[in-house]
Amino acid sequence: MKSQWSDKAYHTWNHCLRARFGEKVAKISLDAGFSCPNRDSRGRGGCIYCSPRGSGDCAGARELPIDRQFSTIVQRMQRKWPGVRKFIAYFQAYTNTHADPEYLAALYKTALAQPGVVGLSISTRPDCLPTPVMDLLDELNRKTWLWVELGLQTIHDRTLQLIRRGHDYASFLQAVDALRARNIRVCPHIILGLPGETRAMMRETANALAALPIQGLKLHMLHVVKDTELAHMWSRGEICLLDRGQYVETVVDVLERMPPDVVVQRLTGDAPREILLAPPWICRKWEVLQAIDREFSRRQTWQGRLWQSQQGGGSAE
Repeated sequence: MKSQWSDKAYHTWNHCLRARFGEKVAKISLDAGFSCPNRDSRGRGGCIYCSPRGSGDCAGARELPIDRQFSTIVQRMQRKWPGVRKFIAYFQAYTNTHADPEYLAALYKTALAQPGVVGLSISTRPDCLPTPVMDLLDELNRKTWLWVELGLQTIHDRTLQLIRRGHDYASFLQAVDALRARNIRVCPHIILGLPGETRAMMRETANALAALPIQGLKLHMLHVVKDTELAHMWSRGEICLLDRGQYVETVVDVLERMPPDVVVQRLTGDAPREILLAPPWICRKWEVLQAIDREFSRRQTWQGRLWQSQQGGGSAE
């Protein structure tokens, strides 16, 4: 099974990009200065784990215009990968559809006009896709290789309430239906290790997503950064984080249940060392990825193995 994904046991983002564009493509993370309804209009202060930069700690400098952010990051990236010439413009920080559609259109147009840009990825929330924004996304989808990244985190409404997510699972399902009706690619984000969630609950999230018409998936490890409600909970001993072995095993649990055509855009989250409180092992990303490869090998399994049994009426539990 490995040979179909460049000698990996799962459908990698790199394999997808090379298959489509014929060469390495880099994703350029941008901060367009947005906010989030969970912070501004609803007054909840954001999700309990969200950093002051709206999960855009690795994105460009928001004080710079989009074109300057883009060129600065590309120059830095080309020192690491001198041959890279094609890019996905990624609106990452906060909620990137939370503005007037005309304003959004101008930002997206600027990003698409940058040298080498071959696609656009927009990170947002299921409850921030009103019809005018959906119409704009529909138009963009006809012009470029568009992905909409939808923050879900879990299918369990009780957990969504606990983490102050501000929407329920039904809202996510409605957003997926609306995006797919326009043939827009959807990449949900989920977080493994959320407070109170068991490994069985995380597998339930995987099984539910595997039954939906999604094209991508991003996995994140729950981690604690400074100046968040989660940091206060962690300091009071109210939460227990997964260790690396538990996380690796759960990642493979999830991917075994995903259809083989779903592109795994990310396998673990990270944060700048200066704001990360726990767990320290997420900073050693390469070691985490290697451990995931070893777990696939140990189990002699691959992405979609248990999804295939589900399609035949079997149980993935």
